[in-house]
Amino acid sequence: MTAFIRTPDEQFEDLSDFSFGPNYHTWRDLRMHYVDEGPVDGPVMLLLHGMPTWSYLYRDMIPLLVDA
Repeated sequence: MTAFIRTPDEQFEDLSDFSFGPNYHTWRDLRMHYVDEGPVDGPVMLLLHGMPTWSYLYRDMIPLLVDA
């Protein structure tokens, strides 16, 4: 059996310079966070980070991409 460790949600509250709301996709016992910004009918852009980084890495790029 595989075990997963999940960081408690409260660890992500009140992060400086990260004003994006939480969105999650759940598949079986896994939960993946994603940022969904910009117009609904706009083009999709996937920013994929590796380990040990997370979406906070893209906090300055997301507004620029939304405005592009």
